[in-house]
Amino acid sequence: MVSEPARVAASGAEVLRGLCGGAVHLPGDGAFDEVRVPWNLQVDARPAAVAYPAFPSEVADVVRAAASVGLKVAPQGTGHGAPPLAGRLEDAVLLRTSAMTELHIDTERRTARVGAGVRWGDVVDRAGSAQLAARHTSSPGVGVVGSSLGGGLSWYARHGGLQCSALTAVELVLADGTFVRATETEDSDLLWAARGGGGGFGVVTSLEFDLLPMPRVHAGMLVWDWTHAQRVLRAWGEWAGDAPETVTSIARLFQAPDAPWLPSRVRGRRVVVIDAVALGDPGAARQVLAPLRALRPELDTFDDVPAASVARLHLDPEAPTAVYANSVLLEDLPERAVEALVASAGPDSGSELLFVELRQLGGALSRPAPRGGALDRMDGSFLVLGVGMDTGAGWAAVRADAHRVMSALQPWATRSAYLLMADEEVDERRGWPAASWQRLAAVRAAADPHGLFVPPHPGTGQH
Repeated sequence: MVSEPARVAASGAEVLRGLCGGAVHLPGDGAFDEVRVPWNLQVDARPAAVAYPAFPSEVADVVRAAASVGLKVAPQGTGHGAPPLAGRLEDAVLLRTSAMTELHIDTERRTARVGAGVRWGDVVDRAGSAQLAARHTSSPGVGVVGSSLGGGLSWYARHGGLQCSALTAVELVLADGTFVRATETEDSDLLWAARGGGGGFGVVTSLEFDLLPMPRVHAGMLVWDWTHAQRVLRAWGEWAGDAPETVTSIARLFQAPDAPWLPSRVRGRRVVVIDAVALGDPGAARQVLAPLRALRPELDTFDDVPAASVARLHLDPEAPTAVYANSVLLEDLPERAVEALVASAGPDSGSELLFVELRQLGGALSRPAPRGGALDRMDGSFLVLGVGMDTGAGWAAVRADAHRVMSALQPWATRSAYLLMADEEVDERRGWPAASWQRLAAVRAAADPHGLFVPPHPGTGQH
């Protein structure tokens, strides 16, 4: 049954018809139920309208029209991070940016310019052909803009920092429909906010950022049966504490589905996996990884490979999928923390989470980035991410499994949160240091004084 607020919002949304060359869909339109669906199929978003602008001028048209009838605007690229928006779009226009696909690699300057609809896989392939690498996410299907605005952890993070810190320019449409190009010298507060501020201050239409000179890397995965979880994770945690900044790794407990996109020796099994990318001289990289390989994995895929090949190293699903994710940042990973993790998510735990992983932080992530931004470092030494799929018990059971892991690790948790990897409502002030949050709130208030834009996280700290 359609609620009265939703009915009123849909009526007002009629003013959008004809915009974006006709690529506007309202409830009741034939394609509406198709176009409103994000990548994360867990979310049943029901906005007042869905618009597909192809140019900044069309974004401005939608923004002005929405404001004129009291509707909010929620920008969305792929919809990987859609869960925090659930239930918050009845009076909003869902502005899908997938038609904004400009992509240019400047090989001399080692930079990329990308439209708001570009995904990381396309950037990785294009940059790789020029012997360059981007600070891309572990999934090639994730949108560049959304992950960049939220921070952006990559396989090069301990060496090159967060992706948001690589931003050199951002183009966006403000709440009054004004188009702005923000750089270090013009509208620099907006560029500062774009570097990890998560959004809520405009509709980003394109980004420009630095690339890394990275033709090849030493990368791969090590796999054990998950009955070895305690031994392997304890050894990995000790190794990670002393590893050089040239290596970034992820360790996880993986209850692999019997899916065709997985390697045959992993498919349908419960395993411990360590993925890593090591930079520099191949011989030195092999020496750094030797202690992990000495743990006698049953599968070892490490090799010297083109940097572009690591886009799919993590085996993330690329097709739209219904998933739930939650995370916690840890100060450190002592043996007791490993025991707590294995007890809550490993053998005999009863957990049905798809995976629980530990991402190695530190290195460049622990220091203020040379370029200032709302998020210029990561608080903690490890990030623990739990991801689940509904296997029949329901989403409440999936959330309970994830909460059990996060609760077990609270003795070693920081006070901060990495909002890109939190599907539930989080007080968004936990996403930044206090001073950065105050400045970010001021930037949002100046750029969007009437709260037109729906921020990525509701929290309790939004203006």
